[in-house]
Amino acid sequence: MTATHPPDSQLHGLMAVLPAAARPYALLARFDRPIGWWLLYWPCAFALALAGGAVSHWPLFLWLLLGAIAMRGAGCVYNDIVDRDLDARVARTASRPVASGAVSVRNAALWTVLLSLVGLFVLLQLPRPAQIVALASLILVAAYPFMKRITWWPQAWLGLVFSWGALVGWLAVGNATGLALPLLYAGCIAWVIGYDTIYALQDIEDDMLIGVKSSARAMGAQVRPGVALCYGAALACWVGALWAVRPDPLVFVALIPAALHLTGQVVTLDPANGADALAKFRSNRFAGLLIFAAMLVVGSAP
Repeated sequence: MTATHPPDSQLHGLMAVLPAAARPYALLARFDRPIGWWLLYWPCAFALALAGGAVSHWPLFLWLLLGAIAMRGAGCVYNDIVDRDLDARVARTASRPVASGAVSVRNAALWTVLLSLVGLFVLLQLPRPAQIVALASLILVAAYPFMKRITWWPQAWLGLVFSWGALVGWLAVGNATGLALPLLYAGCIAWVIGYDTIYALQDIEDDMLIGVKSSARAMGAQVRPGVALCYGAALACWVGALWAVRPDPLVFVALIPAALHLTGQVVTLDPANGADALAKFRSNRFAGLLIFAAMLVVGSAP
């Protein structure tokens, strides 16, 4: 770890060509770690595909992707402002721009506003029901940084936040009727709890020292079966969502690739190895692609 770059930073592409003065702001918004906006985006894409909007509403895939990038960035900056005292005491996060002093709190707040304006522009492209639901998520986002100080399950709160795009995406296509949307949303929440528990394994020792709560600490030695339970619940909910859209036994087949991938994460997870935990966490970008494929096949079927 260096003074400016966290250990899981991907310093290539855009980051490599940015002026030095701009890099702390890009790091603050996690532009060097695209996995975060992919994970925020996938539930949006799941809903668009399963609701049957893959063709009729295809521009929304791009708008919601831009929104995911901007709002994930804004959320990260806000989180770093709130958590700057805790981040300074954890090895993996001590180099974050606000915690290290590379970016002032005032400038970080202005950067949050700018990113939020991009999100507002995306919001204006959505139908009114989707706009209202998207705005409601700000309450959850505002509360999230404080959850690790209050509850042992901040990952569950993150699940509510990171899965919210499923509600927005579905309402952007049409009315939500039946059980498909609530089951899709519940499945995404369980998935987020699972993969963010894996992510939290990297900080478990530092979290114990400074008193930060997490599902990884709550599960303790049972973290592998705990993650397996989360992933199992996610798959069960998604099967239910697919069945609600198309009651055909073949929908079970659509999720087999994703089920095998998630099973592989659990079976090979080494809870004591931070590098392995990070690799397993990042692999959920591909897991999201497999889940999206299942939603697309079922949602597009005649």
